[in-house]
Amino acid sequence: MIDLDETDFAILRALSDDAAQGAGAIGRSCGLSQPAAWRRIRRLREAGVIRGHQLRLNSDALGFGVTVFLGVKLATKGRVSLEDFERAVSAIPEVQTVEHVLGLYDYRLRVVARDLPDFERVLRRRIMTLPGAGEVEANVLLTEERRMGPLGGPLG
Repeated sequence: MIDLDETDFAILRALSDDAAQGAGAIGRSCGLSQPAAWRRIRRLREAGVIRGHQLRLNSDALGFGVTVFLGVKLATKGRVSLEDFERAVSAIPEVQTVEHVLGLYDYRLRVVARDLPDFERVLRRRIMTLPGAGEVEANVLLTEERRMGPLGGPLG
């Protein structure tokens, strides 16, 4: 584990706001020169704190106005491998994330659809026909706030 100071956390907060900004802009916002900011960012990457950049698309702008979180319980544990289910569900374009979880359900899926009838079609024709798919619980997303995690630093 790498020791992080307040400046490292400030850099991480700046990158979480806009990962496309350069070391010069990050340095200015954190009180560092461009080379010093670049060295710190490189150190954070090499230590595995920063794993990469991710493009976030606006689902609404792309015509996907409904997001649903599905809890999926496998009906035939032992008969269908987890890998087979994960591979099959990951191939469905509307499924954005597949998380194997501990609790009431075996999987948590994030599914986007154009509207509720479109979601019902995806659920009935694609998800419920997967090998091993059993009980499901759907939760429709109303609003979302994005939080990057524990970036307050040692004092925050």
